[in-house]
Amino acid sequence: MSTTKYPITPAIESNLRIVERGCEELLVKAEFAQKLARSHATGVPLRVKLGLDPTAPDIHLGHTVVLNKMRQLQDLGHTVIFLIGDFTSMIGDPSGRNSTRPPLTREQIESNAKTYYAQASLVLDPARTEIRYNSEWCDPLGARGMIQLASRYTVARMMERDDFTKRFKTGVPISVHEFLYPLMQGYDSVALKADLELGGTDQKFNLLVGRELQKEYGQEPQCILTMPLLEGTDGVEKMSKSKNNYIGIGEAPESMFGKIMSISDTLMWKYFELLSFRSLEDIAALRQEIDAGRNPRDAKVALAQEIVARFHSQQAAEAALAAFDARFRDGAIPDDIPEVTIAGAPVGVLKLLREAGLVASGAEAQRNVEQGGVRIDGDRIEDKALQLPAGTYVVQVGKRKFARVTVTAPA
Repeated sequence: MSTTKYPITPAIESNLRIVERGCEELLVKAEFAQKLARSHATGVPLRVKLGLDPTAPDIHLGHTVVLNKMRQLQDLGHTVIFLIGDFTSMIGDPSGRNSTRPPLTREQIESNAKTYYAQASLVLDPARTEIRYNSEWCDPLGARGMIQLASRYTVARMMERDDFTKRFKTGVPISVHEFLYPLMQGYDSVALKADLELGGTDQKFNLLVGRELQKEYGQEPQCILTMPLLEGTDGVEKMSKSKNNYIGIGEAPESMFGKIMSISDTLMWKYFELLSFRSLEDIAALRQEIDAGRNPRDAKVALAQEIVARFHSQQAAEAALAAFDARFRDGAIPDDIPEVTIAGAPVGVLKLLREAGLVASGAEAQRNVEQGGVRIDGDRIEDKALQLPAGTYVVQVGKRKFARVTVTAPA
């Protein structure tokens, strides 16, 4: 471990501000400032690690919150390691869960991993990204190595993890193999000699295990940076395919544009901070303009176009805006429409119209659908039995009645 103290120059302070943008927590900030200063003085880039388990084949905007931070670190000249957890996926990460998550098969893992990096490369610079699979060092450990690794961490420390503690107190089973997950994720940091590891706030315990194991192996401990979990289009739950409130980075431009336009004006600013590549100064100036009376729709259009252009093209972003405007041309959305939340997804369209206050009765709701007077996100609804999953929708009845309706999962 280096004992040399390097000066924290204005350039280092500037880099630190970039790294801290939008982050939830940076541990330990003073240590990381020294790592940055040392890297600057010696010309040796930091090793920045992000591990993703290929539990599903697609990446959504929630995943890109951390990927965007990785890209910023790349642009500062550091080495980014995109780690695909093909070994840890076979264990299953119980973070934030109240039950054991079924492990994936090797076939599922390989199938999902094929598309992961291709999608991540839409954010990261492939030429400056080191791709690794943790089976490289986890498989060779064998039973003897696994026992030796397990001897370096105590059950008491493992039980400090919040979800393990809650499950133990309530009698929910904890399988022994679940203890292996944070242990193996921590060992990844040892194998890669990571200087900094990134993850969502739900990964904090696992990231700290890596820090402790590095000390056990005589390495300089990594710093950890956690990023907030991005709420999905419903504005309530974290973005997730299982909640059907996600925006996939591989979605068609019009779909991506429309979903971004459906988020609330309040949530829009969190999306700007975590997803936009605009400077914080630009975002603050835009927010001042909105507070001074400019239409919030203008800001949301700018955000939607930026994101669509990033994952498709500027031409696709322009076309998506034109298509979006065309869908609402017959009845332009007012600047200020009521926002309603309805629990218990899926919700039938007739019930949704009643509870949103857009009709007075079920009969009126049915009549409006039959007559073609109901639109959801600009699309005319003809199915009276339509069930709407969790998500946020702009609902229109006739030419003048609008509501932004958020349907949430059952409590």
